[in-house]
Amino acid sequence: MRVSFDTNLLCYAFDHREPTKRALAQSFLERALQADCVLAQQALAEFYAVATRKLSLSSAEARSYVEDFQRSFAVECASQDCLASAMSAHRDHGIQFWDAMLWATVQKAGCDILLSEDGQDSRRLGNVLIVNPFLVTNREILDAALPPVE
Repeated sequence: MRVSFDTNLLCYAFDHREPTKRALAQSFLERALQADCVLAQQALAEFYAVATRKLSLSSAEARSYVEDFQRSFAVECASQDCLASAMSAHRDHGIQFWDAMLWATVQKAGCDILLSEDGQDSRRLGNVLIVNPFLVTNREILDAALPPVE
């Protein structure tokens, strides 16, 4: 099962204002190192922007974390087909455009699950199931996608 992370989960891993979500997000990322995980370049770019603007990381710190993500996970870039798919998803399903762009990119990468806290929990678009990993009701799905580290 191939999984990807939305920007919000990457950001929570560094957000001192949300200690519970920070610990969980760090755990999810640690578990992802042992799983089939790919990150969208868009999520890394958004992480850098949020980290330097809202999380008070310096540009050097944020860049270092992005480079760590790039070394640790496969990275998928959007294509022209992703853009077309995102525009269609935005129009047909009322999804925010940048969420649709992320979805289209991870679908191109063959992801089965997109972990996100964006309010789309349990929604399936194409082959991708959007899962909020912070909900206890999703623990079974999460454990299948990201087996706990032993």
